[in-house]
Amino acid sequence: MDPTSRDPEHFTGEPGTSGDSASRKRPPRDPLATEPAPPTGAQARVVQVISGDLLLTVNPVDGTEAEQLPPGERAPAPVRRTAEERADHERAGSPPVPPGPPAPQLPLLERQEEREQLVRLLSRGRSVRLTGPAGSGRTALLDAVAADCADLAPDGVVRLNGHRRTVTDLLHALFSTVHRAPLYRPDREELLALLGGVGAVVVVDDLECGGAALDELLDATPECAFLFSATPDLDTGDVVEEVFLGGLSRAAATDLLAQVVGRPLSEDESNWAGDLWFESEGLPLRFVQAGALLSQRDRLTEEPADPDEYNAFEERPAGPPPVSLLPASGTHPGDDTPLPSIGEGAAPSLLLASRLSEAARDTLRFAVALGGEVPHQAHLPALVGHTHADAALGELAGCGLLSPAGSRYRLAAGVLAQLEAGGYGDDAVERARTAAQHYAWWAGHPSVTVERAAAESDAVLASMARLVPGSEAGQAGTVVLLARRAAPAFAAALHWGAWEKVLRIGQEAARIAGEVAEEAYFHHELGVLALCGGHLDRARAELETSIGMRGALADKSGAVTGRRALALVSDRAGTPAAGSAALAAGGAPTGRPEPVAPAPLGLTAPTAVLPTPRDAVVVDAVPLAPAAQSAGPAARLWGGVRNNLVAVGAGALLVAVLGTVVTLGATSGSEEADGRDATPGQSVTEDGGDDGGPSPEDTPQDDGVPGETAPSGSASASPGPSGSATTPTGTPSPGATASPSRTSPADGGEQDGNEGGDGDGDGNEDPTGGNTGTDGSTPPESESSGPATPTPTTSTSPAPTPTIPTPTDTGTTGGEEESASASASQSLADPTATAPIV
Repeated sequence: MDPTSRDPEHFTGEPGTSGDSASRKRPPRDPLATEPAPPTGAQARVVQVISGDLLLTVNPVDGTEAEQLPPGERAPAPVRRTAEERADHERAGSPPVPPGPPAPQLPLLERQEEREQLVRLLSRGRSVRLTGPAGSGRTALLDAVAADCADLAPDGVVRLNGHRRTVTDLLHALFSTVHRAPLYRPDREELLALLGGVGAVVVVDDLECGGAALDELLDATPECAFLFSATPDLDTGDVVEEVFLGGLSRAAATDLLAQVVGRPLSEDESNWAGDLWFESEGLPLRFVQAGALLSQRDRLTEEPADPDEYNAFEERPAGPPPVSLLPASGTHPGDDTPLPSIGEGAAPSLLLASRLSEAARDTLRFAVALGGEVPHQAHLPALVGHTHADAALGELAGCGLLSPAGSRYRLAAGVLAQLEAGGYGDDAVERARTAAQHYAWWAGHPSVTVERAAAESDAVLASMARLVPGSEAGQAGTVVLLARRAAPAFAAALHWGAWEKVLRIGQEAARIAGEVAEEAYFHHELGVLALCGGHLDRARAELETSIGMRGALADKSGAVTGRRALALVSDRAGTPAAGSAALAAGGAPTGRPEPVAPAPLGLTAPTAVLPTPRDAVVVDAVPLAPAAQSAGPAARLWGGVRNNLVAVGAGALLVAVLGTVVTLGATSGSEEADGRDATPGQSVTEDGGDDGGPSPEDTPQDDGVPGETAPSGSASASPGPSGSATTPTGTPSPGATASPSRTSPADGGEQDGNEGGDGDGDGNEDPTGGNTGTDGSTPPESESSGPATPTPTTSTSPAPTPTIPTPTDTGTTGGEEESASASASQSLADPTATAPIV
C-alpha cells in the first residue's frame, strides 16, 4: 500500500480492495461524551472527631456514634497559630477573585474622619459598632480599619462573617482562627477558658445578633476589642459605642462616578449624577451601579470591529477602554444614546441585567432562587449549562450587583427585591430543585472534602429552605437526599451551626415525604448534637423517638446505635432509666415490678395473697442514688451489708406470715360442728362434759366485774389433735384479738372461744354454761342478739416482748392432760410460732 495514496477503500474494507485491508480495520472510537457510570461499591466516609470528652464517629449510614473517651486518652491541646498561619487562614476564607480582568480599586472617599475614630477607639480596647444603611460602604471601611489595626493586638486582626451566624458560631469561628486544633471541638467550659486568653481585634461584618447574645459574646472574650458592622435597627445596648456612617456629598459622589466610568463626565452626565445623588441620599453603592450603566452605554455606541482588521475577533477586556481610544476632548461616547432615567439609576438592577450575557442572567436567576446566595463559580458551569459560565461572576461583580460575604458572594443590598419584581423569581422553585440535586451529587462525591462542602453551606441551606414545605411531588424527597449527603460533611467539618439547620430541615422534609427511616436518622443526629451541647433532656427525647421509629422498622443496627447514645445520656444525667442496661446491650426493655419496702418493726403486715409455687418472683436491684454512686468503696460496702440485712429481715417476715396463713388454713379446715349450742364465753368440747372432768359448779370463779374485758390480750381456742382446745404455744401479746367463732350448720348454734386466759395456760369456763340446744331452757343466741358478756377471768399481763402475733394462741379450756400434751407437742413441732424478727 502506498502511504501517500490513502484511498477510502483501504479504510472501509469494501469488496474489491487489496489483500487484508478488512482485517486491518480500525475499531470505532469511544464517544467523547459518555454518561457517567453510577458509583458502585463506594464506601461511606467515616470521620472521628472529638467534642469535649466525647469521641464521635460520624457514620453516614446508621448515624453518629457517641462514646466516652477511653481512660488515659484526651484530645490534643490546641496550638496557637503564628502570624503567617493566621494570614494563610484568612486568605483561604476570603471570597475568590472573579475571573476576567481585575476590577479597578476604588478610593475611600470622605471616610477619613470615621476611619481615624474607629482606630483610636480600638487602640484603647473599646468595642465599637459601625452602623449605616445598606449600601453605605461599611465593608470597604472595615477593610481599611483592619489594615490599620494589624499590629495593635498580640493575636492580630480576626475577620469574621456574622451573616446568619449565632453567637456560638462566632465563638467557635474565633477559636478556629486563633488556634489550630484539627478534628477537635471544645465544649463550653474549655471554649471559654481558651478564649479568655485571646487578645485580638475582631472585625465582624453583617452582625445579626444583639441584646443578651451580644453581651454573651463580649463576656466570653474579655481581652478582645470588637468592631461590628450592622444596620441601625439592631439593638446592641450601651456597652458598645456607635459610629454612624452616612452617604457621600454631591461632589464626592460625582467624583466616584467618574472613577467607575474611567473618563471625565459630560455636562449632562454630571447633572444626571446630581439628580441621582438627591434620589439615593449619596449611597456609594448606587453610584457604583450608575457607573456600570454609563460603561454599558459607552459599549453600546462603539462602532463594530472591522472584520478585515488584524485580531478583530479576539475577545476584548470588559473594563473601560484605554485612554488612547477615548474620543477627543469635548466629545463623549454615547452622546447620541439617552441617559437612564432617575428611577432606573436609583434601581438599576433590571437594566444592568438586561445588558449582561445569558450565563450571567441565569446566574442571577439561581441567586434569586437561593434567596440572594450566589453559588461558587466552580458550580456555575454545571448549574447554568455553559462551559464558561464561571466568567459570569466577574460580570456581576463589575456591575456592583454582588457584595462579598465571608468566603462567598451574595447579591448586593436591594438587588434581590428589584430582580424579583422584574420576574427573575418566576421559576425559583424549579431552579432551587436543580441546585439541590446538583449539591446532593456533589456533596456525596468522594473527591469533595468536608471543608469545601462546609464552605458552600449557605447555598445548600438556601436551596433546601426554598423546597420545604413544598406542594410539588418529589421536592421533599430531593431535600431528604441532600440533607443525608450534606449533614455528615458539616458534622465532620465542625460546622455545627449549619449541621443543626440541615438536620431540622431534613427531618421536616422526611416527615412530609413519609420516609420514616430517614426521619429516624435525623432524630438520632439531633439527639447526638444535643448531647454534645449539654442539653440532656432534648437529647433523650430525640433519641427515644429515633429508637422507637427504628424499632418499628426492625432496623437493628440503627436501634443499637441509638440505645448506646441513650445510655450515655442517662449516665451523664445521673438517673439511669429502667432497663438502661438492656438498652445498652441491644435488648428490649422489660417491665419489672417495683420492690416493696418491708413493714416497720412492731407493726402487723397486711395480709396478702401469696404467689403459688408456679409463680416467679422477680427481684430487681434498686439503683443507687447519685450520691451513693459517688461514694467511696467503704460506703458502698456498708450499703451492701445494710441491703442484705434488710433483705434477710424481709424474708423472715415473709416466712412468719406464710406460717400464720398455713396454720389458719389447717385449723379452720379441721373444725367440725358438734351439734350443740353454747352461750357466749363458754368452751365446748366434743365429750359434752361427760368425760369425768370438773363440773361447772366445781370450777373456781375469779373475782371480777361481769361484762368487763380483761386488759391482757387473749387468743381464741383452736382444737388440737384430740378435739379439745389446745394450749397456746406463743407468748400472748397485747392487742391480739380473738378469732371469730364458727356456727354449726346443723342446729344454727354458735361456738365461741374463751374470752381471756392466764399466762400459764389454765383456762376458765363459764359456770352457767351447759347444753341448751335440746331442752329449750336457754334460747340460742346469735351475733346480732347483742354484745356477749364474757366470764370474769384473771389474766397475767405478759412482758412486752416483740414477737410475731399468731392467731393460734389460746388458753386451756379444760383439765384434760392428753389434749394439753398433744397440743404442746404440736406447738414444738411448728417452727413458725416463735419466728423472730431480724
